[in-house]
Amino acid sequence: MPVTIQNQIALVVGASSGIGRATAVLLARDGARVMASARREDRLRELQSELAGEGHAIEIAVADASSAAQMEDLARQTRERMGEIDILVYVTGTNIPDRSMKRLNTGIWDMMISVNLNGAYYITQAVLPSMRERGSGHLIYISSISGLTPDVSGAAYQAAKRGLLGLAHAIRVEEKEGGIRTCVICPGLVNTEILERRPVKTPAELVAKALQAEDVAEAVLAVAKLPARACVPELRIEPTRV
Repeated sequence: MPVTIQNQIALVVGASSGIGRATAVLLARDGARVMASARREDRLRELQSELAGEGHAIEIAVADASSAAQMEDLARQTRERMGEIDILVYVTGTNIPDRSMKRLNTGIWDMMISVNLNGAYYITQAVLPSMRERGSGHLIYISSISGLTPDVSGAAYQAAKRGLLGLAHAIRVEEKEGGIRTCVICPGLVNTEILERRPVKTPAELVAKALQAEDVAEAVLAVAKLPARACVPELRIEPTRV
């Protein structure tokens, strides 16, 4: 049976929109104490206000996932303001229209790897030591079906998302004896803001069949509520009609 996450401390990195925002909402509604982080303070304050209106108080912190120093500070802030972190959800991700190899350059490559992959490493390194000391922790990463199946999302995006799978699986193998679990979730097409960054607009009829951010957030919640003896290393979730 699922376990309660009541009063567990959950840090959601990338909580200002899409899957991250939906995840923060569901975790808070289920009783977790949520720290929601992203770069856009106005979006975070809107989220905080919405949940406060429902009777769910959350903390927010502005931080750039591509900065190792800011991720270290985010982990420190979370511990100081809320306590030790039980659940980390890394949802930060981006893509751009200029994604083909013909248009890719080193600046774009570095930015894509930094946001989509390096940030996951930075925040993981920041939270792992205290999780090791306590002998427990759940690290949940949102990758993409592009990390599993070749597609037209671009070399930088696919390299980063595949790297995220490698990071999650390596951590699980190394840390599982210490009570630390990882899960990497690979969604198919999801109707979020990232669709606006495609080089060609996604047809409305295809968007209508896509997953919603809440669908992926429900998967995160289900994984988070597994008993400590159980682990889902990898989860693929797709629209039924795409």
